[in-house]
Amino acid sequence: MRLGFAVKVLGKPGLKSNDSRRLQSGPHLRVSIEYLHRIFDYLAEQKITMYRISSEIAPYITHPDLPQFHDQISECQEELAALGDRARTLNLRLSMHPSQYIVLNSPLESVYEASVRDFIYHSNFLDALGLGPEAVIVTHGGGVYGDKPAAMGRFVERYKRLPESVQRRLVLENDEKSYSVPDILSINQHTGIPLVVDNLHHAVNNTGSLSNREATEACVGTWRPGVHPKIHYSTPRTEDRIVSRRNRKTGEVTQVRSAPLASQHADCVNTDEFVAFLGETASLEYDVMVEAKKKDLALLSLRSELARRGISSS
Repeated sequence: MRLGFAVKVLGKPGLKSNDSRRLQSGPHLRVSIEYLHRIFDYLAEQKITMYRISSEIAPYITHPDLPQFHDQISECQEELAALGDRARTLNLRLSMHPSQYIVLNSPLESVYEASVRDFIYHSNFLDALGLGPEAVIVTHGGGVYGDKPAAMGRFVERYKRLPESVQRRLVLENDEKSYSVPDILSINQHTGIPLVVDNLHHAVNNTGSLSNREATEACVGTWRPGVHPKIHYSTPRTEDRIVSRRNRKTGEVTQVRSAPLASQHADCVNTDEFVAFLGETASLEYDVMVEAKKKDLALLSLRSELARRGISSS
């Protein structure tokens, strides 16, 4: 079982996940690749073998009004091939997760077209690295738009129109509001898209009353032969939130304490709960993307606690 984390490194100061300079400064994928090499150095030092790359790795690459950024992947073919070779040498499993604004089933044609451009960019990037089918692009079902069956049907129809290069890498995750595990299983039945189960989303949006075992087993069973499944795991936040509220009459802003949201990630993973989850899903094989506020620090803490209990991970 591999343990991974997403994008931002907290355990070593100064490591940037992507070239985030504004367009006037001429940001480029070539700079981001150098940042990734430094992150790979850190992953090797810590023996972490799973990592989610920032979706902003190639700045402005899909912006329709900035054609000067569109060819970054072809401009960096040699650098990307070398980075991919290094990822294989380090036995790294890499993935990407486009933003919440990438919505395949949007009724707005402009949003749909932008989403397709984004998926193609992600798949082209991972292909340029020369990575195998375990390097996936994670997406969500999208919106409901007042008619869930129609929205699901729109996802299915548009998925089937995606380029084969995108279909090879795209996987679908359940979410905390609109699309539960039974919903994404239905989409899988019409498309064959592999499914990523998120335990926290499942806990707050479990329309089928499925146990963790049932949800996880159903989702990992959708992965194609020879491709190791992955899941997302997190612990819900328990601390109160500090929320800003504005008085409508006076305009005064005050800070108030509010109860935590059940769908929010905690700083770290509760080891007892994770071990219980492993017990409930025993005999199932999967890698785990740790989704916690403390990123790599949360992963390292969890790995240490697991080792203390005799549970191995990488």
